[in-house]
Amino acid sequence: MSLLPRFALNRHRTQEKALEQQVTALRSALDQCKGMAKRWTEVRLEVMAIIAVVFMGLGFALGVYREPLQRSAGAALATVGIGSSRPDFNAANAVFQKGEYPAALRLAQPLADEGDARAQSIVAQIHYRGRGVPQSDTEAATWFRRAADQGDALAQFYLGVMYNEGRGVPQDYAEAAKWYRLAADQGDAQAQYNLGLSYARGEGVTPDPIAAHMWLNLAAARFPAADSRGRTAATRNRDNVAGEMTSDQLVEAQRRAREWKPKTPQVSASDG
Repeated sequence: MSLLPRFALNRHRTQEKALEQQVTALRSALDQCKGMAKRWTEVRLEVMAIIAVVFMGLGFALGVYREPLQRSAGAALATVGIGSSRPDFNAANAVFQKGEYPAALRLAQPLADEGDARAQSIVAQIHYRGRGVPQSDTEAATWFRRAADQGDALAQFYLGVMYNEGRGVPQDYAEAAKWYRLAADQGDAQAQYNLGLSYARGEGVTPDPIAAHMWLNLAAARFPAADSRGRTAATRNRDNVAGEMTSDQLVEAQRRAREWKPKTPQVSASDG
């Protein structure tokens, strides 16, 4: 079965009203520029940087309106990953989720270089899929390994897949099962599914129908409702395993699934 693959107050009322109108106009202009930024990726950074400077200057001039204006400018800058001393992961992830992979790589790479596991996982996925860069299993495995060693469940799952398929690393079912287990312990449904299959097939682990049923059962419950394919596969394979189990084994597997609780991420020592 194939792997399955977020102013001083009370000064002059007339002056205050006029300023309110200016603020409204400025915010409207900001919204328009946000829309432009989405359409023209090439000029996004320059446009938002200029707006930020204008807003910051006006904020100081307008006194009482300084804070809301600075917050508006800061929020706008955050969407493009500027406005702070370092790139922002949320901005990188937002761009990545939109499928703007070259821009996502530009934002995520500095964070990944600094050791941010989530950014390392983004960089790895871009290389793994060859999105905006030449596809490279070796580069993907390197970044998945760095993120996985820090406890990133998604990276642990992908690294398990790479060991299972021998992509960018020597094929090693035991190593694959190890990484599936670390991600499965955190509640990753795909890792739970793959780990269940490993126990059912005896790939990298001793065959164990109780463990296989437990992990497949958990996967079936944890796949999102929208992922009908994942749920169906997990349910079907769980039931296939159940057909080969004794009643006592089935009771034990169900007990383990009921009592299972996700674990906190565990940092794994890299063994190369």
